[in-house]
Amino acid sequence: MRQTLRGDTVLQVGARSSSVAPFLGVLSLLLSAACGDPRVSMANGPREYVPSDYNTVLTRWTRNEQLITPSELDDMLTATATFESWDFRWAYVVKYSADYRLTVEQRRELLQRTLADTQVKYEFYVALYGTKWRWDDLTKPTSAWIVRLIDEKGNETAPTHLELLKPGPIEYRYFPYTSPHRHCFRIDFPRVSADGKPTIADDAAWFGLRFAGAQGNEELRWELETVEKKTAALAVPRTLVE
Repeated sequence: MRQTLRGDTVLQVGARSSSVAPFLGVLSLLLSAACGDPRVSMANGPREYVPSDYNTVLTRWTRNEQLITPSELDDMLTATATFESWDFRWAYVVKYSADYRLTVEQRRELLQRTLADTQVKYEFYVALYGTKWRWDDLTKPTSAWIVRLIDEKGNETAPTHLELLKPGPIEYRYFPYTSPHRHCFRIDFPRVSADGKPTIADDAAWFGLRFAGAQGNEELRWELETVEKKTAALAVPRTLVE
């Protein structure tokens, strides 16, 4: 639980889902929040996931926070985001391949393609809910919010790609906090800034997303298990699928 700020007012808030998506998936995220967000590892390498592991991995890489006005008990912004890390993508492909009955070769090609993306960008699936529907569209110049990738060392990076989605069966199935009452986005950030520095520092203890605007600001944070070097994170195993 962290402090979420609105102007000069500080209110302690925890994670809560405002989604009307499938009950079990949302319940899993709520239970995780009640126990505290788990630390994560950015390490690459083979995984031994089975399809039933997906919800556990989704919960590990998903964060949820609310920005509330205490005087009016108004939910200014609820932000939920999944960081599509190497680890998450591996579990996703295993689940997707089982659901769609992909062949071994199709699964291998999909896994290679999706893991390759992690080497050039950081990608998040994000769902927002606020008091004013039109203000929550991050792609509009009239949006009440901007989003930045941040880390413990003070790095702050603007997105290179921000796409407003029209969620379909895949989004509702694999990201159960998706809702018709929320704007959903895919947001990409570069791994390296224009000056050649990592956008998430090698020795950062955490990274996250910051949503900021005239109504306040809130952060979603992923605490790292250990201080890890980017060189280790960039090591792609030769065999991705046995």
